[in-house]
Amino acid sequence: MIKTFALLLCLTLAAVLAGAAAQETSDQVQPELATGATAKPLVRASGYMVSAANPHAARAGQRIIEAGGNAIDAMVAVQLVLGLVEPQSSGLGGGAFLVYWDAAGEELITFDGRETAPAAADGNLFLDEAGEPLKFFDAVIGGRSVGTPGTVKLLEAAHSRFGRLPWADLFEPAISLAENGFEISPRLNALITRSAESLARFAPTRAYFLSEEGVPLFVGTTIINQAYADTLKAIAAEGSAAFYSGAIAADIVDTVRRAPGNPGLLSLGDLAGYRIKERPPVCVDYRGYQVCGMGPPSSGALTVGQILKLVEPFDLAGLGPADPASWRIIGDASRLAFADRGRYMADSDFVTMPKGLLNEAYLAARSALLGTASAPALAPDQVKPGDPPRDHAGLYGEDASLELPSTSHFSIVDRDGNVVSMTTTIENGFGSRLMVRGFLLNNELTDFSFRPHRDGVPVANRVEGGKRPRSSMSPTIVLKDGKPVLAIGSPGGSRIIGYVAKTLIAVIDWKLDIQQAIELPHLVNRFGAFDLEGGTAAETLAPALGELGYETRARGLNSGLHGIEITDLGLEGGADPRREGVALGGE
Repeated sequence: MIKTFALLLCLTLAAVLAGAAAQETSDQVQPELATGATAKPLVRASGYMVSAANPHAARAGQRIIEAGGNAIDAMVAVQLVLGLVEPQSSGLGGGAFLVYWDAAGEELITFDGRETAPAAADGNLFLDEAGEPLKFFDAVIGGRSVGTPGTVKLLEAAHSRFGRLPWADLFEPAISLAENGFEISPRLNALITRSAESLARFAPTRAYFLSEEGVPLFVGTTIINQAYADTLKAIAAEGSAAFYSGAIAADIVDTVRRAPGNPGLLSLGDLAGYRIKERPPVCVDYRGYQVCGMGPPSSGALTVGQILKLVEPFDLAGLGPADPASWRIIGDASRLAFADRGRYMADSDFVTMPKGLLNEAYLAARSALLGTASAPALAPDQVKPGDPPRDHAGLYGEDASLELPSTSHFSIVDRDGNVVSMTTTIENGFGSRLMVRGFLLNNELTDFSFRPHRDGVPVANRVEGGKRPRSSMSPTIVLKDGKPVLAIGSPGGSRIIGYVAKTLIAVIDWKLDIQQAIELPHLVNRFGAFDLEGGTAAETLAPALGELGYETRARGLNSGLHGIEITDLGLEGGADPRREGVALGGE
């Protein structure tokens, strides 16, 4: 039976490869595609590349590079446009992680623009009067879930250090689009429809996303956001100070603290005191490549790194992507990595994490738990946190946070070889549903554990004033012989880790190009059950995986992988067909 289902996946994979073979050397805009659309072409270019989740954003980055800007300049323009055309995923009211390769200095740098909890917040933030956790959306919608935004500070910090064009010039694409209008895409319409009830609770979101009759704006409706344009003009002229103090800051705080039924704790002091953190990248060696990403408060690089090291002893290349044994190895490696993630990973400024989560001997011992390539799934009692080397004793309880998929990712390579991999978010779709001056505020605080303690033991990812909630965002840059060869990342909540790990394995082990690797059907296992991407060949593996001992469930796995591979022949860009993004390149 296993061979039968492997053959079916091979046949489907062959179809994917054949479709991707219709490659296109292109600086032309590909058709805007809704979620679930057919395969997109691999895009090749010799000079630069921008791969982003919306064509307007990709074009903005392309425009900036064509005007003489570099990858950081393009990053600013891409993010500002995404906040307009993809407001449910990221924006000025959210946060981001940036992994950046500085070609001149031959240095990899990471910027932490994650939101922070208000100083007044504590472990009781998401508990009701009886001391029990709130229901998730009771916590999300309103001011309680809003953390101090970090995106604007991140853009400014990165640009002031590495940008080339004047700051104000980078705002022009987004300002022009906000004032002249853009059309509601099928994806945005579908997401508004799904969240119409919660968007209707607050006057600003109701007026912006719904008609006077309360109907979600139709596909093709032109939407103008003058308030957003005015906000951008203020930041363009005055820098981040216009956002973190003065009238804009006052409106943010007032909106949060006066949110009907669910006010929050954000203060002017929280905004004024926000700082970007430059942190050392977290890297692992995998089959001769150095896979690097963002450290805590992101769990992304640590967990992706653990998965890769746990599977490294196995011949995944020989098994191939159609063999259930490959996914058994990857799935159980992910389960073990997520067990460590839940126990140990949180904001390292507040929590003493074990130093040995990527220790070679520790990971070799964890990998040995996977047995041979033909072994069945690990039993539930075999999947538990390990005991990594540590320099300080620490005892933490199991986490109880729920990280839902939204977010966005984009990758950029400029003519000088600078590389951007940035994942950006307001957390859940449409964040807190609170809108201020044309942009949405995040609900990032719900990425904390709602329970501050478990069985009398503190949870590492509990709420504390000034702390940054743990994230799964995994912006990644892969190096070979000290030079970047790949930039990749995705939205998708805690499934981001699985999406990124799969794509890296597909490129490195299975030798797929970046578009083929992105399109490969998803099979994601975090906590025991295998999520199989519905409507794809992944579903055909359900019986085989069941024989190996897994519960399986077919479901939509709406990643948003956007990546660029740097080859000896030039740049190759891929965009996820599950969303409407594109890769654009030029000479």
